[in-house]
Amino acid sequence: MTALTIQTLAPERDAVHLGRTLELAQRGSGRTSPNPLVGAVVVKDGRPIGEGFHSGPGEAHAEAAALGACGEDPAGATLYVSLEPCAHHGRTPPCVEAILAAGVERVVIASDDPSAMASGRGPELLRGGGVEVGWAGEEVARSARLLNQPFRKHALTGRPLVVFKSALTLDGRVATRTGDSRWISSEESRARVHRWRAEADAVAVGIGTAIADDPLLTVRVEGAVEATRAPRRVVFDSRARLPARSRLVQSAADAPVILICSPAAPRAAREILAAAGVEVIVSEGEDEAARVGAGLDALGDRGVQSLLLEGGPRLGGAFLDAGEIDALRVFVAPILAGGRDARGVLEGRGVASIADADRALAVEVERIGDDTLIDARVREW
Repeated sequence: MTALTIQTLAPERDAVHLGRTLELAQRGSGRTSPNPLVGAVVVKDGRPIGEGFHSGPGEAHAEAAALGACGEDPAGATLYVSLEPCAHHGRTPPCVEAILAAGVERVVIASDDPSAMASGRGPELLRGGGVEVGWAGEEVARSARLLNQPFRKHALTGRPLVVFKSALTLDGRVATRTGDSRWISSEESRARVHRWRAEADAVAVGIGTAIADDPLLTVRVEGAVEATRAPRRVVFDSRARLPARSRLVQSAADAPVILICSPAAPRAAREILAAAGVEVIVSEGEDEAARVGAGLDALGDRGVQSLLLEGGPRLGGAFLDAGEIDALRVFVAPILAGGRDARGVLEGRGVASIADADRALAVEVERIGDDTLIDARVREW
């Protein structure tokens, strides 16, 4: 058993400072990918003397930012950090080197880093340098892990975290019998979706949604995050039927568009889309669920850690069958649609019995305008 798995519980008095690191880490939300969210606080003689967070790739890591912000010499201090310090060279020097150089006496860590480059190396080097290393208890550690679910899933599986988003009526319909779905959710709810897009690495739809709605899938909330965080736009389209005149293809030069198709997609159709600036990925697999998995592998290889899946029911069902829906965000509008031919939220094979169904690990409910948002977490990483 490695030293990483033998966690030393930090004293109760450390909980407040560890909680502050989580608050600081959240300030980088939507800006740090492919790096994790991290916050740090330096405490000396019971007083915080410096704090910081990681604000984006190439910027100082949280530990270095906190040490640099100290109003007095951090030698002999305790450094609290939401994620184990790194020991490898990337865009910035290793945080372990900065901690050792500063003369920090003790480091208390909220959660582990499961990536291959980290995974216990930092704490080991700190101990080797004479620094006492403590780990948070499970409650704080879980909160810290939840901050970085996209980073953790990508590190552990190579695939992005998938959040399925949908809007439905009180009777569970996402469109009427004629296919009309504009607009089930309120304007306030749609504004929230744009903020989610701004925080995601990629936004995905199926070809049915792409053809029916001709969406742009861009971020249209002023000031949500910097324009450089515009997500990649992904279409799962087994036959490469995305029209060359669609708004997605026509805007491919402005924001990346990725099309994931099967080997059966006509070569001519693929070449037309590629010539228009669409990145075409051929996803192998004997069925739709297998091709979803292969497509997620390809997205993960391109650094996509978080995917907002915006539909529709067929693609969502394929993701469910593949076991690749990690969380759901569902707006329920106070309207009734009816109709036996009206579409439900998820299709696909589904489960044979309720006993086989996935059960959410946690559910939060929020009122947004007239809608009710249900935020359900299905898997934790």
